[in-house]
Amino acid sequence: TAEALVRLRDSGKILEAGVSNHTPAQLSALQAHLPFRLVSTQPQLSPHCIEPIHDGVLDQALERGLAVLAWSPLGGGRLATGHGPVADALDRVAMGLGVSRSVTAYAWILQHPARPIPIVGSQRPERIREAALARDVLLSRSDWYAVLAAARGAPLP
Repeated sequence: TAEALVRLRDSGKILEAGVSNHTPAQLSALQAHLPFRLVSTQPQLSPHCIEPIHDGVLDQALERGLAVLAWSPLGGGRLATGHGPVADALDRVAMGLGVSRSVTAYAWILQHPARPIPIVGSQRPERIREAALARDVLLSRSDWYAVLAAARGAPLP
């Protein structure tokens, strides 16, 4: 993989490179064989999928200055239309903020210190406009942690 990325960069076909769905160890191993710095990582991240918060992916992104591109920020649409503890927590926060559950989920992602960028998969202009509203939404720390606790299925210690 490293050799292929070097050839692509040397031939001018890419200017930068990043990874998707790599563990921190996999990213480090790849980086060790590249003469240039990786610039991004692309984990699945949403209030429905919080593993990157705990498995070192976001920590490594902060440490290395990597851009984080969060794919499936609405959990494949489950957060926009589904039910359950995470949806309920998002609804409580959304109601207090006067925005939709989807906007709240996007804002929750944006507020992590690694500054993830949600990848909005919709091709519907109204959904893209709605997602952009999240830039101006600020969750309190207690609201952010309430969503995290719901996603974990247990209160934080």
